[in-house]
Amino acid sequence: MELFGTIRGDLRQKALWLYESDRHVSVLKVLLTDGTVAMILYRLMQASRRWRITPLEMIFNKLNGVFCACIIGRGAEFGPGLVLVHSNGIVINGKVRGGARIHIEHQVTIGADRRQSPILGDDVFIGAGAKIIGPVTIGNGAKIGANAVVVHDVPAGETAVGVPARVVNRSKPGI
Repeated sequence: MELFGTIRGDLRQKALWLYESDRHVSVLKVLLTDGTVAMILYRLMQASRRWRITPLEMIFNKLNGVFCACIIGRGAEFGPGLVLVHSNGIVINGKVRGGARIHIEHQVTIGADRRQSPILGDDVFIGAGAKIIGPVTIGNGAKIGANAVVVHDVPAGETAVGVPARVVNRSKPGI
């Protein structure tokens, strides 16, 4: 039952993102939007991995690549509330670790450098075309701008943009 609860939570999170509502009608509409099939296939792949059903894990992985143009490595782990706004062109390394409520736009790459992969906190937004490469940490509540190339850590609550990405929205102490 945990699998279906996680999928339901992902769908509700996407409905909130797209329609600012998680009512049944909004969740039903989400089922027909781009990226939703990729989210479900990822969760089925993740569950197959946990249940040690490697052939199913591999099938769900390949289906995601072929039908959704979305490559998520078989070992990638994301918490509840994962939202793939648009799945086309997403590439995520199998060693990536992510928290809850991560929102990913299209054409995003989250990849390894020298076998070290990023770690993403909770409530992270990654804009279209962004690249997050290597052993970096993206803090809770951080935002990565469209087409940014992140090769250094991004602190919690900050926004990073540019190539290479730099923090542009520093929090003020005491506020």
